[in-house]
Amino acid sequence: MGHARSASAAATTVRVTAIASLTPLEELDADPFLVDSRSQYAMCARWAAERGYVVTRELLVRGLRPDHRTLWADVEAGLVDLFVAPSRRVLERALASVDEFTAECARRGVRIETVGCAEPSYDAQMKARVHRRLSMPTAGYDGR
Repeated sequence: MGHARSASAAATTVRVTAIASLTPLEELDADPFLVDSRSQYAMCARWAAERGYVVTRELLVRGLRPDHRTLWADVEAGLVDLFVAPSRRVLERALASVDEFTAECARRGVRIETVGCAEPSYDAQMKARVHRRLSMPTAGYDGR
């Protein structure tokens, strides 16, 4: 009986696409959270885990049109149940029109959520870690 229950739970897992903003490193001092996609994804992953959801895709985009295929391919394939972003502010950077995207989600029957937690405060050391991670992505640096 326990086996059947776990199979059923797997069938009802909510699959989530996390949306983060692709923001140039040059904006690190002015707006570190928008540059720090790793923290954006982590915030979405915590939110999903707290609800028993699974993040199955991460999108890193800037100014993407609400009808862009990148957003909808997994939805059309039946692989995504919901989109999540850390905040409306992140969505406003990631998408060309949050309102049009929200309307398209409603039309397609896909939920869109924002985490709504406070963004982390960045001190000089945190900004330096983000800078190193993003300026040396192919050097094997892991962000620590």
